[in-house]
Amino acid sequence: MSRTGSFLFSITHCSVFALCIASVKGLKENWQKWSSEHQEYQKHNPFSHDTRPSVVVPQRGQDDYGRPLQGSMTEQRGKDAHTHISREVEELCEVIRNIGEPREKDGDGSGSDVKVTTVEFGKLFEHYVTISNKLVGILLRARKQKLVDFEGEMLWQGQDDRVVITLLQ
Repeated sequence: MSRTGSFLFSITHCSVFALCIASVKGLKENWQKWSSEHQEYQKHNPFSHDTRPSVVVPQRGQDDYGRPLQGSMTEQRGKDAHTHISREVEELCEVIRNIGEPREKDGDGSGSDVKVTTVEFGKLFEHYVTISNKLVGILLRARKQKLVDFEGEMLWQGQDDRVVITLLQ
């Protein structure tokens, strides 16, 4: 280790080909930069214990209420999750089309011959369990999107094997 008037020191284990030299001044500047960026970030963090946060909290009814900051990693993760779940819902509908039985929709009172595909939950569970272990959650999501319909709030393996699931689209 060498020491000069500018407080330089060498780190010889940085690389086989190069000698890394860092100054105390450079380290201090990097630390100050990180510290300033962190303080600025904490001003926008609603969970920070800073006494003067400059967080603009959206109120109920505003468009951005309950949503992550635009361009943030949280927003990106949410978009990625939405895309992933949408693919799983589409895949579930395709499985129902493949293993289900086409029938005429009854009970709509219009007299039209609307064809739907139906499958019992037990049969669907047996086929879908090899694809994903989240069948009930995906079914609930598909029902929310009005792609499928079934009786009851929740489906339980074994108990609800005879419940008919209807693919609406």
